[in-house]
Amino acid sequence: MGTRLKRVIGYVLKASIFILVVWYCFKLLTHNNALKDFHNLIFELDPVHIWITLIVVFLLMLINWFLESLKWQFLCNQFQPIGLKRAIESVLCGLSWAVFTPNRIGEYGGRVLFLKPRKRVFGVIGMLIGAVSQMVITNVLGIIAICWFVGAHLNVDIFLYIIICLFGLAYMIFFLLLYFNIKLINKWLLKVKFLQRFKRFFDLLLRYKKTDLKRVFIYSILRYGIFTSQYCILMQVLIPDLPIFEMILMIFILFFAQSVLPSLDLFDVGVRGITASYFFSFITPHIVAVMAAVACVWFVNLIMPAIIGSIFVFKINFFDTRTN
Repeated sequence: MGTRLKRVIGYVLKASIFILVVWYCFKLLTHNNALKDFHNLIFELDPVHIWITLIVVFLLMLINWFLESLKWQFLCNQFQPIGLKRAIESVLCGLSWAVFTPNRIGEYGGRVLFLKPRKRVFGVIGMLIGAVSQMVITNVLGIIAICWFVGAHLNVDIFLYIIICLFGLAYMIFFLLLYFNIKLINKWLLKVKFLQRFKRFFDLLLRYKKTDLKRVFIYSILRYGIFTSQYCILMQVLIPDLPIFEMILMIFILFFAQSVLPSLDLFDVGVRGITASYFFSFITPHIVAVMAAVACVWFVNLIMPAIIGSIFVFKINFFDTRTN
């Protein structure tokens, strides 16, 4: 295929993805009752207070994706060092792909296409390490919150409750040990005959030392704290009498549930809203306000950066027709 034809195809692909992202985001925003509920609720509150709250939530979103960009840049250093500006662009571009793919799998493609063609598979492995670190935190804190929830709100036999807690403890230890001994994953993958041909890619797992994994883990903890803070800030504004301790644990359960449920961002806010409405109904009757807060965080954290990231689609180099 000639260079000129590759460029033409590349431009067509970029324009198509851009249009698809914009159309999807428009559809998400115009068919969202929870966002309309949020809009109606904030009109009943002090405008100054609401604007300050929304600005804080927006600034936290910027910090969140900045931290993710730092994490991505650090992970890339093992196979292709990239600048912070390029890391930010690739992270935002990945988000724009995520909105129209199941379980946000398109985020991988959106990011790694900013790397050199020969480094893109390494980029997928690097992203997996970052995703696993985030998943470990979500699972560990989620299990702690679920154990509290079962004991506090479900009438279960004490013997069964002890078994649940022990299972939860084993579950948490397994995930923590697996992450900080990530070399074991490489060993297990290479036991599968079909995967042995990809050995040179999986060997990337061996390059990350425990100190590297700790640093990635810290980035993920900070991001988790920001997510939690956004929910807490909005819910305290909309539902001032919501008990803080119980609210935080319910947020942990919400994160855990949405991490294990398959979803498409087109329906993701609905899944989040239904999950939140069930669990939060145990501590507050203001379910509409809860679902409205969930929709607002979803919009600020995913849809806004996805719209911004769609601009960077035009910087993708599909066929390596120019130097990176």
